[in-house]
Amino acid sequence: MEILKVEKLSKIYGKGTTKVVALDNVSFSVEKGEFVAIVGASGSGKSTLLHLIGGVDRPTSGKVFIDGTDIYELNDEKLAIFRRRQVGLIYQFYNLIPILNVEENITLPMKLDNRKIDKQSLDELIKTLGLTSRRTHLPNELSGGQQQRTSIGRALLTNPAIVLADEPTGNLDSKASDEIVELLKRSNKDLKQTIIMITHNMEIAKIADRVIRLEDGHIVEG
Repeated sequence: MEILKVEKLSKIYGKGTTKVVALDNVSFSVEKGEFVAIVGASGSGKSTLLHLIGGVDRPTSGKVFIDGTDIYELNDEKLAIFRRRQVGLIYQFYNLIPILNVEENITLPMKLDNRKIDKQSLDELIKTLGLTSRRTHLPNELSGGQQQRTSIGRALLTNPAIVLADEPTGNLDSKASDEIVELLKRSNKDLKQTIIMITHNMEIAKIADRVIRLEDGHIVEG
């Protein structure tokens, strides 16, 4: 079953001599439960593509369908709600709220949506993340790996249609990176979570079911 469809997606910044084509007529699809890695050199369009897929930015042209919804047909308010419910975002720099503890950061999207939190599911997720003993700790009391695991928990708790991970190991040492990669792999295999991950690390990309390579805003492989 197709969970993501990207059609002729382009993003252009500036005009005339300052015009930059960040993404040029990109099309591909992702099946439900698939783990896809997007790779490419700096400036190839990876992050632009991820932001467009996630509804964080709007394209110059083209369409993105997530679970059958044409996300750019939604107005800003409806898109924000859709993104909160259907897109899990994991960033390189965690983006945790400093005054909220681990549990509060993980449950924040659900609370913003006034959705009931299943305590058993939350407990199991926190245990899977290896954060049971850090549950009430603030972000500044956590290691980088623990902060990223909290970020992953926040993305997974809502059971989104897709999880988008932007260089999720880019700010971590090798041990923490291995732990995060293993956690993403487990969430894909055990929870059947669809994951699209940007990385410049080809060793990490190898864990994915499929690798899409970008070059100058174009797909050249995958």
